Amino acid sequence: MSGIKKLAGHTLWYGVPKIFSRFLNYGLTLLGFRLFDAATTSDLTQVYAVIPFLNIVFTYGLETSFFRFAQVKDKKILYNTLSISLIVSTIAFTILLFIFKSPLTDFLDLTKHPQYVTWMIWIIFFDTLIVIPQSQLRLEERPARYALVNMGTILINIAVVFFFLFIAKNAYEKDPQTILGALYDPKIGVGYFILGNLVGSACGLVLLYPELSQLRFQFDKKLLKEVLIYSYPLLIVGFGGMINELLSRVIYRKVATGTPFQQDQELGIFGANYKLAVIITIFIQVFRLAAEPFFFNQSVREDAKRTYARVMKFFVIACCFMFLIVALFLDFWQLLIASKFKEYAEGIHIVPILAMASVFLGIYYNLSIWYKLTNKNMTGAYITIAGAVVTILFNFWWIPSFKYTGAAWATFICYAFMMVVSYVLGQKYYPIPYPRKKLIAYLGVATLLYIVHELIDWQLNPAWSGYYIVYYGTGLLFFALFGILILKVEAKELQRLPYVGRYFYRTA
Repeated sequence: MSGIKKLAGHTLWYGVPKIFSRFLNYGLTLLGFRLFDAATTSDLTQVYAVIPFLNIVFTYGLETSFFRFAQVKDKKILYNTLSISLIVSTIAFTILLFIFKSPLTDFLDLTKHPQYVTWMIWIIFFDTLIVIPQSQLRLEERPARYALVNMGTILINIAVVFFFLFIAKNAYEKDPQTILGALYDPKIGVGYFILGNLVGSACGLVLLYPELSQLRFQFDKKLLKEVLIYSYPLLIVGFGGMINELLSRVIYRKVATGTPFQQDQELGIFGANYKLAVIITIFIQVFRLAAEPFFFNQSVREDAKRTYARVMKFFVIACCFMFLIVALFLDFWQLLIASKFKEYAEGIHIVPILAMASVFLGIYYNLSIWYKLTNKNMTGAYITIAGAVVTILFNFWWIPSFKYTGAAWATFICYAFMMVVSYVLGQKYYPIPYPRKKLIAYLGVATLLYIVHELIDWQLNPAWSGYYIVYYGTGLLFFALFGILILKVEAKELQRLPYVGRYFYRTA
């Protein structure tokens, strides 16, 4: 139980600040939906669909490799070697991007705003340089320091956006000749969100100065070769993962039918509703921050497999609760993005599809520990490549006919496929006693509750005075029923949980 307790504590430390900062960022995104229509925000969706792709290339799997080799190699030599490698490669990749900036701008359909691409490149540059220092904080189990850095960057990001879109813009509208008014350029528009991100990312280097100052010119060529052999399949895994997650938004304008304006509007709607699965995505990201070093550290223990199985069960339960929060209260989430520009609400039906797809992705991340621990990273790469093929085929097949609904189902099928394949192979090479029947039952019950809630909603007239009472009342009821199910089935397990276990003795 000490291992679960440590993971819970670290997840809490990573989680609360990370969730807070992500919701601040999410609020910033919602501000964009209030200030700009769907067609305008399509450029923002496009830029933030490309950044993760390039982040994978720039980091080439060194983050996970750092945790893996820190278990068997000198940590200082490893830190210095990987940091130097990443600095040199980041400079080289950045120069290449600027050389090919024009064709990249054309491919992304951002010729009206080429500065967006420039800022995007610099964001990737700064974000990459802090990868190893941040990994060092995670390895040293310093989540408070890690959280401080991340909170600082997002608050700076928000401050920059608010300055330009409210203070400088208001000054410009009153008198563009003033000092503040001259700072605002109406042609940039939604691009101030990207500019704010750039400033925040650059400040991340400053906030991590104590860690960066520890860097010494200590380069082990042989060690780097070992690391690269281990990490290159992770590059394929990461790149394939980004294809699965983001390809639909990157290629949407290329394959969708209709006028350019319709394509821009659909992409903006798709991007806005994709954001509504953010609760589950945030949890998965937070969990991974704590879990990846935890899993590697636990691998030397005799009860490691049992620990992995229990972590998976609690993870799935938490994801089911978050899925229900998203799926049972769609009307509330719809208000957040469509209170001003109503077209955003047209895509609300894809949110539960994407939410459950995110659950599948989270389960896959948990399952992937088998190939990382058995040094079968290439097998993980093959799984991801297969998933990418599924994603590409279904997106090119369904987007022209079903628009963003087809893209959402393509994401769902891809993650379900990867989850199942990874489980089957994992049980062959590194069998872990996952409570499979329970996990399937919890996912099935959560899905069934959502479907029944939707059937009830279809029978109701939104103009009826009691509509919202029934809608939200049944949503709360179904959420509570799932909670009661978990309390009954997992009573003994809940009693053993750290921190909160003592509260469940009365219900056992």
